[in-house]
Amino acid sequence: MEGKKVEQFYLPPPKLGKWEGFRVFLWNSETGQFLGRTGASWAKILLFYVIFYAVLSGFFGAMLAVFYQTLDPNAPKWQLDNSLIGSNPGLGFRPMPPESNVESTLIWYKASDEGNYLHWTRELDRFLEEYERPPTGTNTYERVNCDYNRPAPPPGKVCDVDMTNWGECTKHKKYGFSKSRPCIFLKLNKIFGWEPQFYNDTKNLPELMPADLKQHIRDEEKSNRLDTVWVSCSGENPADVENMGAIQYIPRRGFPGYYFPFKNTQGYLSPLVAVFFEKPKYGVLINIECKAWAHNIIHDRFERRGSVHFELMVD
Repeated sequence: MEGKKVEQFYLPPPKLGKWEGFRVFLWNSETGQFLGRTGASWAKILLFYVIFYAVLSGFFGAMLAVFYQTLDPNAPKWQLDNSLIGSNPGLGFRPMPPESNVESTLIWYKASDEGNYLHWTRELDRFLEEYERPPTGTNTYERVNCDYNRPAPPPGKVCDVDMTNWGECTKHKKYGFSKSRPCIFLKLNKIFGWEPQFYNDTKNLPELMPADLKQHIRDEEKSNRLDTVWVSCSGENPADVENMGAIQYIPRRGFPGYYFPFKNTQGYLSPLVAVFFEKPKYGVLINIECKAWAHNIIHDRFERRGSVHFELMVD
């Protein structure tokens, strides 16, 4: 037997059923393994991941702190032409259609049915809530009355938007919706640091500006109110012009210059212009386009730059 090698054979582990194999995987009493690892093995891997994620979280927190050091909480880092918004503001209108039809720009209601126009008046109520004068002592900011002779509010204060003398375009008159004479509110979109370049030279007004607006600007020259972003609204087609009827701009035909530039001051209110439709034709869809006018506002109907489009239909 000397010189002969002793052969050893590997015996495969006994075959276990599915349930028995799972039970052994959960706890193997022979090796002391839980879920395939011993207690020491579990302790090592848990310690590794605790240290790994602690270092990772600390690194992320440090980088976030460095990043925030480069930001101003009151002003965007990229402004005007360097930002995605750009330096050409657009116009917005209120009230907006229901969220279920968010892509629509149609204001359609029946004046004789209060439940039918209730959505529109409630939308305006919610929109104008922030324009109501807050109770004294409840805010850290203060609204002051500005005018063309006092164009800049004191530091930390904002110009008020007084809506007490807005005729039909007030809450207690239901903004004219109940009388088939609705008021549509316009606002200029806020762009941080943007300052309008006003049309102060009445002899060189743009050729495409409506004739009635040109005459209005010349009339305002006498009262020294040229520092204004002017507004014009008209039907998009000849039929729309006829169906729209006469309109009024309340309280004035534009956004006064003393509301600009927007500097994100707490409590800032965007100026408003209410377009009061005196007698729109009933049962007809009216396409309306409103434009804001300043030297540095470019109009683009396709991209809705410097203008806004909506449809009005009163039954």
